[in-house]
Amino acid sequence: MTAFIDTNIRVRHLTGDPPDLAARATRYLEDTPDLLLPDLILAEVAYVLESFYEVPRADVARILRAILGFRSIRVVDRRLLERAIEVCDVDRLDFADAYADAYLVASAESSGIGVIASFDRSIDQVGTIRREEPA
Repeated sequence: MTAFIDTNIRVRHLTGDPPDLAARATRYLEDTPDLLLPDLILAEVAYVLESFYEVPRADVARILRAILGFRSIRVVDRRLLERAIEVCDVDRLDFADAYADAYLVASAESSGIGVIASFDRSIDQVGTIRREEPA
C-alpha cells in the first residue's frame, strides 16, 4: 500500500469543491497506486455527501460503488462493503444515519453469526439477519 486515503480527498474529488483542492485530489487519486480506503472512511464519505452536499440516496449508492471500482483504491473486504451499500440502497436504510447498521448487517451475514444486538428497529427491514433486543 502507498497510503491510507482520507474522506476529504474522496469528497474533494467527487464534488469539485473547492476547485483547487479538488484538482489536487483528483491528480493524486489518478497518479498514486494502491491507496487503502478504510471502511470507516467510506461511511464518512456517504455521510458527508448525503448530509452536507444533500446528494440523493440512489446517487450516494452509485458514487460509493464507483469509489470501490476506482483503480487505485484498495479495501480490506470489498464484498462486505458492496453488501453494506446494497443494504442501504435496496433495504432503504439511510446512509447518513444507518451506514453502521448496514455494515453490521453485512458483517452478520458474512460471518455466519446472523444476529445483531440492537435497539434500532430499522434493522428489522433486512430479512437476512435477526435483530435481538436486550431485555
